[in-house]
Amino acid sequence: MDDATIKTMLQDMKRVAVVGLSPKADRASHGITRWLTGLGVEVVGVNPAHDRILDLPVYPDLASVPGPVDIVNIFRRSEAVPPFVDAALQRGDGAIWMQEGVVHADAAAMAEARGVPVVMDRCIYKEWLRLLNG
Repeated sequence: MDDATIKTMLQDMKRVAVVGLSPKADRASHGITRWLTGLGVEVVGVNPAHDRILDLPVYPDLASVPGPVDIVNIFRRSEAVPPFVDAALQRGDGAIWMQEGVVHADAAAMAEARGVPVVMDRCIYKEWLRLLNG
């Protein structure tokens, strides 16, 4: 994915689903969610064990999230990615973002074949700093 596309994606994000949102403050998904909300981005969480984290709505799965999102930000192990990509494609979400250490080439190829941009193995915060705040 080229920098110009990522920059546009980051500039245009208004609503982000954080898949694997953790209530634990030391987890990356928690910190990224706090940062996103601080930017004014609407965040919805996906975690079957909780219904609210950081006073935000949390849904048991991506299919349960009402309305589309601009970015599905995945904080799960690489092998757990395909069902989330499938759900995002069925929902018509805008982009798939796999955080650092998360890579699934087959799921990414499936999304890209349907015209959905995919970022893999990159931190959304670090990319925002590099491309928009640096």
